[in-house]
Amino acid sequence: MAAGSLLTLLDDIATILDDVALMTKVAARKSAAMADDVSVMTKVAAQKTAGVLGDDLALNAQQVTGVRADRELPVVWAVAKGSLVNKAILVPLALLISAFAPWAVTPLLMVGGAFLCFEGCEKLAHRFLHGAHEDEAEHESHAKANANPAVDMAAFEKDKVKGAVRTDFILSAEIIAITLGTVAGAPFAQQVAVLGGIAVIMTLGVYGLVAGIVKLDDLGLWLAGRASAAARALGRGIVAAAPWLMKGLSIAGTAAMFLVGGGILVHGVPALHHAIEGAGAAAARWPVGGLWEVLVPNALNAAVGIAAGAVVLAVWMLVQRLRGKSA
Repeated sequence: MAAGSLLTLLDDIATILDDVALMTKVAARKSAAMADDVSVMTKVAAQKTAGVLGDDLALNAQQVTGVRADRELPVVWAVAKGSLVNKAILVPLALLISAFAPWAVTPLLMVGGAFLCFEGCEKLAHRFLHGAHEDEAEHESHAKANANPAVDMAAFEKDKVKGAVRTDFILSAEIIAITLGTVAGAPFAQQVAVLGGIAVIMTLGVYGLVAGIVKLDDLGLWLAGRASAAARALGRGIVAAAPWLMKGLSIAGTAAMFLVGGGILVHGVPALHHAIEGAGAAAARWPVGGLWEVLVPNALNAAVGIAAGAVVLAVWMLVQRLRGKSA
């Protein structure tokens, strides 16, 4: 009898262990599936926020202009910490909106898209309405401030950091809003993982690259002083290329603003979205159809972005004039 009871007990234990093993496998599969979903959504969100990322890079690299060379990295680090604080505020706010006011996601995306287009048009307006001599005057002003021992450089850096953190807050809000639109229908845990991942990845990526960009000229000068002719040539090349890199980033960032911002606005207006999709499908029948199928919708998205940005800029300038300020 005792032997029979023992065998029954062992059989029950084996059954329980089999159940545990099965449940563990199921949980592991679900975890793996969730991880895959998070990875996919993170990649999609990163692609959609690429326009903001390019502008973020260019703007933050420009923000440290005028800072002494030995203080560039500390200033970048201070702005990066401010950016993390911004995202620590924005991510929970985005999660609350998704949980309690999901209807607000699309309007917020539309506002973010319009703001991206406005920023792009504002940059173009500044480029064409302000002469190069104004930029040169600003550069000379920074150089004189660095050379003048009477200037409080600590206060100058503090103002730089505050301005950069304010700019970062706006750009971070756009990144989080676009990401929220990507994960709006996902379970809460996945939303937390994707939003948190994007916040950390974007911050580390942007400010790591900004740190590298602002020190390129120093690397070039260091290489230019080496004994090797190849190192000197490489150093001179880096010094010559650094300003062009900044210009290239600015141009790419502006173009991406119109593409991403226009795309967001187009997706928010179903009739316009279907019309542009139809244009892309029609373009696919042209020679080299695959290329046109990509180019035509993107060109139309950019055109919508430019038009929307111009309208918002015009309204903004009108409001500024009515308030008695210079536009």
